[in-house]
Amino acid sequence: MQQVPATGMEGCVIYADGRKTGAVPRQVPELSGLAASQQHPGIFWGHNDSNNAFELFALDETGAVKATLKLTGADPRDIEDIAVGPCAPGGKESCIFLADTGDNFERRKEVRLFRLPEPATVADATLPVESLPFTYEDGAHDAESLIVDTRSGQVGVLTKTRASLGDLYAVEGLKPGGMGKARKLGTLRVPDDVDRLSTAAALHPSGERLLVRTYTRVWELRRPDAKRLEDFVQAQVVEVPGASQAQAEAVTFLEDGRGYLLGSEFAREPLVRVDCR
Repeated sequence: MQQVPATGMEGCVIYADGRKTGAVPRQVPELSGLAASQQHPGIFWGHNDSNNAFELFALDETGAVKATLKLTGADPRDIEDIAVGPCAPGGKESCIFLADTGDNFERRKEVRLFRLPEPATVADATLPVESLPFTYEDGAHDAESLIVDTRSGQVGVLTKTRASLGDLYAVEGLKPGGMGKARKLGTLRVPDDVDRLSTAAALHPSGERLLVRTYTRVWELRRPDAKRLEDFVQAQVVEVPGASQAQAEAVTFLEDGRGYLLGSEFAREPLVRVDCR
């Protein structure tokens, strides 16, 4: 693959080929999302897909489980992705967000995010979550990609569709006991429409790069000086190194933004780290 250099941007100019760092552990056989911790360097928060216990796992890049968090306060239907960002816009406290947004048949009247403060220690615990329901302004959608801007706290979701890389929505008015609204920002497309069905996304700490994963590739959307998610509707879209995995459903930038980690469903599938060349 001929890479396009990311000249003049924070992070890698060119990525190296991915290298296996470990394997998906047996506790997370349906790994559907990964997010780098902002509090604990080297820790990645991961979770299972639907029909599993409501749990969150602290993993390292080898797949070792460092802690298991049993979550309470909600009954999830289909958690598809995870992100870490400010608990509130402009706030300093870091929260974990889980996207209960899976909707294969596009029938759910509302979907939800779950929010909990990022734990101060990496240790087994039982923790409550806040439920943040929302609806789409234009009807139900299936979505497996959650985006949280660590600078502003802006929250977005990217739909999973066969028509494009996905429709990008800003999710606004989120609060416990309320009803947020997902506002469409635009449609994301790759060159020549050669790929679709997005399964995960991650925003770079600089806010200027957005990784989007599909079953077969990894794409990076680049927009120097991007201030908000809507800026990515008019971004440069380039392919970046991926990994051979059975069911590619997880991606996260590393905490320092100099590379990313790729995960897959099924225990013992490889975890693959991509660094700067």
